[in-house]
Amino acid sequence: MADHYEVLGVSREATPDEIKRAYRKLARQLHPDVNPGEDAAEKFKLVTHAYDVLSDPEQRRRYDMGDTGGFGGGGAGFGGFGDIFETFFGGGAGGGGGRSRPRSRAERGQDALVRVDLELGDVVFGVHRELEVDTAVLCATCEGGCCQPGTSPVTCDICHGTGHIQRTVRSLIGNVVTSAPCGTCQGYGTTIPYPCATCQGQGRVRARRTVSVDIPAGVESGLRLQLPGSGEVGPAGGPHGDLYLEITVAPHDVFSRDGDDLLATLDVSMPDAILGTTTRIESLDGPVDLELRPGVQAGDVLTIKGRGITPLRGTQRGDLRVGVHVVTPTKLDGKERALIEEFQRRTKAPAPRLAEFQQGLFAKLRDRFRNG
Repeated sequence: MADHYEVLGVSREATPDEIKRAYRKLARQLHPDVNPGEDAAEKFKLVTHAYDVLSDPEQRRRYDMGDTGGFGGGGAGFGGFGDIFETFFGGGAGGGGGRSRPRSRAERGQDALVRVDLELGDVVFGVHRELEVDTAVLCATCEGGCCQPGTSPVTCDICHGTGHIQRTVRSLIGNVVTSAPCGTCQGYGTTIPYPCATCQGQGRVRARRTVSVDIPAGVESGLRLQLPGSGEVGPAGGPHGDLYLEITVAPHDVFSRDGDDLLATLDVSMPDAILGTTTRIESLDGPVDLELRPGVQAGDVLTIKGRGITPLRGTQRGDLRVGVHVVTPTKLDGKERALIEEFQRRTKAPAPRLAEFQQGLFAKLRDRFRNG
């Protein structure tokens, strides 16, 4: 095999710049588009291969030590092809000489999604939860190294650690060196002869772990909270993905939510509605006194400030708004009926009459909740 230095016409002490200039000069003379002769094509192939070897510091060192290798071997990449483009079109192919590098075994882990069921009371102030998550965790045996303890990956003897295999193909512009991931090492540049028995060489295992979460106040159904770095660990100990919490808030028997406000309905007897009263009700964060003025009407809304929900972004709590529902008795004994009849005569209440059309009590309450 011809000596690479002689092919390029440089000395063994030539600098990288001198080698590059010599290659450019010969490439201009021998490129098939410029010189179509078969002899020129063969010389162009030798020049390109010589440059591939001598332009790579590691390959040049091995060559100087007597390792001649084979054509395109020892990790030769797109260097010649890149310099052809640089010579004839003023730019490089693939940047940095276009040489492929092996890919890392360590990759980012996948994101995980966990559904969290909350009660409405949890939403008022926020809640702390300990969540059990089935996910991928770092293998405790190999600690992400993928190998059995005491062993390590070895350089692939097919691609010589480059992770890629180079092939020479003929094209309209001559012989072109192409690169594809090495099928033996899958592009990693190394193989694992003794994979970890615990994780089968993955560097991670499936396991259940506990995640401590402080869920803020003001969340609502359908909201997703992101916990960066709390998802699955990546292959070979790669970075963790993210954990997403999808919130579901269960309906409450008494209270409903309207933005940051809480809504409720209060059943009031006719005497209490007429005379007024003070009653104690249970809000989601403790008892609170509620005063009903004399003559309160069905559908009136009573507002208790600051007993609603703390907003997701803010500190000013919403209100608790209570709609009045006056309960009309359906069963009266004789004495009670007589008292009601006497009350009717004394008040001279008007006879029932048509009034403005309404969608019903609940529609009325809803509208007053929203506009009150």
